[in-house]
Formats: sequence, structure tokens, C-alpha cells
Amino acid sequence: MDRLIVVTGPTASGKTALAVRLAKALGSAVISADSMQVYKELDIGTAKPTKVEQDGVPHYMIDVVETSEPYSVSRYAGQAALVADMLLAQGKTPVVCGGTGLYINALISGQDFQQSGASSGIREALDKRWEQEGPDAMFSYLASIDLASAKKLHLNDKKRIIRAIEVYEQTGSPISEHNARAKEGSGRYDALILALSPEPREYLYERINRRVDQMFEQGLEAEALRLYSQGKLVKTAAQAIGYKELIAYFEGQMTLGEAKDLIKQKTRNYAKRQLSWFRADQRVFWIKYEKNIPDDLIFAGSTEFLRGHGIKL
Repeated sequence: MDRLIVVTGPTASGKTALAVRLAKALGSAVISADSMQVYKELDIGTAKPTKVEQDGVPHYMIDVVETSEPYSVSRYAGQAALVADMLLAQGKTPVVCGGTGLYINALISGQDFQQSGASSGIREALDKRWEQEGPDAMFSYLASIDLASAKKLHLNDKKRIIRAIEVYEQTGSPISEHNARAKEGSGRYDALILALSPEPREYLYERINRRVDQMFEQGLEAEALRLYSQGKLVKTAAQAIGYKELIAYFEGQMTLGEAKDLIKQKTRNYAKRQLSWFRADQRVFWIKYEKNIPDDLIFAGSTEFLRGHGIKL
């Protein structure tokens, strides 16, 4: 089975820097696994790697679609697999980098839910059902077909509830089973998964807060205002952390300081969810590090693990 290297972990944990170093050592490329970096023009708020940060290493699955276009995990898995297969055909080991666990699992497992819900009409029908029957009825239906997923979702999480029902109606099996098979490692690729974990938790939060401050220094407010004024912050893009809060500021619902604090809070909450997701995956090799640990030591720990699994660097 073809092999991939995955560098993951919570936001602001240093994934990009490590992935670039590994890809450079391998003479390969980086495939992004970030559900927001696929959108064009969402640059600062999604922490897209700059040309300097890319350090000459080719990056794929960044700037794939316009902010107005629909995008799905199935579409990502198909497009990212084409890139991975291209690199493998060249004798290169792809380095997948990102914190969107669903995208990573879909790529590794080769999940293909066939038609997208949008094109098959299933999603549109489920949207109408939601409006007609309400969240209670839809949540109850999900619980009846996929209790495992229902236990993880909030009653009002319309997007994920509809997605879970959609997958069941497309494939005949719950999305929780698809995800379980992905985490068992049976799929399209063999993956060596490295996850970065800055510790203690307060150190991770310090890194997150500092990153948000840096985003504002780099021009996040101006970037968001330009996109908002041009009508480009719509659909999923309008829900992205960093942009959603600034939209509320532009519309007079909060002050800039309140928006900034909320971005930090929501990013910290997102990091918690990411940690929970990856800690449930038994395949993950954790690289835990504390403040002031040099990047060279983190890289050395990663390469030692990879060499132990037959990767030549």
C-alpha cells in the first residue's frame, strides 16, 4: 500500500514548519488538509503558509475554490488523492499537513460517498425537511440511524446533522462507521501520522493568542473588510473563525476589541476539539514539546520516528 506522512495537531502547534522541513528532506511536497485554506483570498485568517514559510516546497490543495463555491470532504478526498498519486508516481512520499481530521481520514481511507449531496438532491431535500420538521425531529431521525454520531453532535448543529443523514442515505451505512474504518487504517493509503502537542495546555493557548495578534498585525482586519465589501464573505467562508467575528464588528454588533477576544476564544475552543479528535485515533504518534524547546529537537524526534518505519530522510 502506498505511504503518506501526515503532520497534524491543533491550530498554532507548528505543523507547517515541521511539514515543510520533512518535505524538503524528502525532496517531496506538502498537501494541505485544512478545510478553510482551500478557499481563495482567505489568507491571513486561515494562516495560509506564505512563500517564505513554504521555503521553496510545492504546496497543493490551497486556493482551490472561490469563497462562493460549495466544497465537501468528498471533493477534497478526490482532489487530494490525485495529487498524492502524482507524487507517488514520481517516487516521492507526500507530506499531508493540516488540522481538519475529517479531511485527513477521508484522504487516507479513500472515502468516496459517490455523488455529492448537492448534486444528487439529497442535501436540498434534507434542508427542506429541516425547515418543515425542525431540529428536534431531524436529530431524532439521526439518532435512530446513527446513534454514535448523534451523541457527538449538538441538537442545533444543522450542517453536521444533515451531513450525517446525507451519508447514510447515500451509502446505506452511518458516517460513524465510515470514520471508524478510516481510523482503523484500512483504506487507500498507509499513513504515518505525527501530531504536534505544545504542552501544557496554557502554552498552546499562549501560542494561539500570539498568532491572533500577529494576524491583526499582518492586516487581518483589512483583508476581511475588503472581502466583506466585495460580497465574498458568504456561505462557509462567512463562518470561518476570524472572519465571522469581524463581520459582526463591521455590522456594529461588537467592538474591534471584543471581536479580537472572541476570535482567540473560539480558536482555543477549536484547538480543544482538534485534540479530542486526534487523541481518539490510535494511529497517531504524538510529539509533545514544552516552551523553549528548539525546532531542531522537534524535527529530530519526527525523523527518528519516520526512520523507524522505513522512511529514508
